[in-house]
Amino acid sequence: MGVLVTVATLVVAALASLFMAWAIGAGSSGSTPFAPAVGANAISVMRAAFVVGLLGLAGAVLQGANVSETVGSGLVLFPDGGGLTPAASILLLLIAGGLVAVGVFTGYPIATAFTVTGAVVGVGLALGGQPAWATYQEIVALWVATPFLGGGIAYGTARWLQSGIGGEDRIVAALAALIGVILANVEFSVLGGAGEGASIAVAVSRALGEPPFGPVLVTVALAVLSAGTLYRFLRIDRAAAQRQFLLVLGGLVAFSAGGSQVGLAVGPVLPVVDPYDVPLFAVLFGGGVGLLVGSWTGAPRMIKALSQDYSSLSPRRSIAALIPAFAIAQTAVFFGIPVSFNEIMVSAIVGSGFAAGEAGISRAKMGYTVLAWIGSLALALAAGYVGYTLLAMV
Repeated sequence: MGVLVTVATLVVAALASLFMAWAIGAGSSGSTPFAPAVGANAISVMRAAFVVGLLGLAGAVLQGANVSETVGSGLVLFPDGGGLTPAASILLLLIAGGLVAVGVFTGYPIATAFTVTGAVVGVGLALGGQPAWATYQEIVALWVATPFLGGGIAYGTARWLQSGIGGEDRIVAALAALIGVILANVEFSVLGGAGEGASIAVAVSRALGEPPFGPVLVTVALAVLSAGTLYRFLRIDRAAAQRQFLLVLGGLVAFSAGGSQVGLAVGPVLPVVDPYDVPLFAVLFGGGVGLLVGSWTGAPRMIKALSQDYSSLSPRRSIAALIPAFAIAQTAVFFGIPVSFNEIMVSAIVGSGFAAGEAGISRAKMGYTVLAWIGSLALALAAGYVGYTLLAMV
């Protein structure tokens, strides 16, 4: 009987996690990365949903550990060494997933990180846990900074591209070099030793025998290679090269989205599966599959909303929006901070739109979206606390 109860609990927890992963894939990680590319007519909606699902799965497996651990055990402190119970994990995932699903079907991009964080904290406090104030300060700081950083960088980049100072081809090549620098220093779990990750720069440097300033030289080499390759194609066909660069950026953001957002779906179930020695890789892969299915089945609606409803997008403005999105996402993954991709992309899209004189920007849509973000955080926290309190009484 005890074995049946354990198996049933694990199955229900897994299903709740998959539901959350589906909701995230449909409404956040699956819709945001290629929305600027769709808005610039560089790729179709259905093809974008297909590609982002595969890349999100890869990102979930290779970069999902940090955020998963934060969500699973870093948001609420339990002095007695306890943690989230199976019932608590299932409840909070249903609450957060339900809110995100409402956003998917209404066309408003609910901030997944807000809903999951609020639900975890609410349920955790109802369980008798203590607030993790230091972690909250880091999270709130990034959440508050994201609109200003993402929107500001997107605005500045779009303005630079419009100005043509230095030559448009050289500007785009310089942006490719920046992406090369970031990519060289992104950590991947498969490049490090057991239980740790390593960046491309570090891995290549180690393979070459750790020459002096090895990682720095590898970073510079990748930046030069990225800039030089793109510049060559820009000189041949500028429009086609910009579209290809835009698709590469969308792919990198999709990969980053998987690494960041999968933790919101599987993090709450880590305390449930830990006693049974379930490999983290298996948990991340399962969450990644949920993201993939969500991207393929539910993302097209949100891709359309993000690519058309907030601001009209050209290839230049789309490139300007994706660059800060990639940088912010990888920063969040590195530090293990749950961050909303909807917040990142909406801010960047709006920022790049302002560079064109507020081209097509919907102020009403922006206002409703911000209210939805704040409301989802408060509602998830309250629902988590009240819901678990009532559940415990029953």
